Amino acid sequence: MSTTDWIVNVSILVLMIVTVIGTRKVTLATFLRPLVIVGAAGVFFLQGLPTAGHDVQLELFGVLLGVIFGVLASAASKVRRAGADVVVQSGRAYALVWFAAIGLRVAFAQLATQNPSFGRLVATFSVQHQITGADAWRAAFVLMALAMVVTRVVLIAVRANVTRDAPLVTSP
Repeated sequence: MSTTDWIVNVSILVLMIVTVIGTRKVTLATFLRPLVIVGAAGVFFLQGLPTAGHDVQLELFGVLLGVIFGVLASAASKVRRAGADVVVQSGRAYALVWFAAIGLRVAFAQLATQNPSFGRLVATFSVQHQITGADAWRAAFVLMALAMVVTRVVLIAVRANVTRDAPLVTSP
């Protein structure tokens, strides 16, 4: 991984945790901020999506993993009413999902580029499955991050709307 890759991965991790952890009122920014963050990373990293060989299948697998992590991140966030407002509350479990998602991507990239044995395994797997190279792997990981954030945003939006539309129950 390049220094730029490290900076982007750590920046996304910090932004996604710092801007979400705690209890926050659901506003338009709740949904736009994370989409803008990963959208910018997507524009930066997805300069021409590799489509040769089985690259598309690898990228779709990255999207599937992102959806799974997005569901986990959403499940780790509580959506509830706080008076007239709807709030989303995220804590340690949410942070752990993000650390796992980014940690696994970084570990894979580091091992593939720094550990000759693991690098040979990845190269052999890539040849056997007609994956064209590092750009396809990078695209799959970027798409994973995009899918993770989009999935969480959509699920939180649905839950916030359901919570907002539910009748307000008051104690007698």
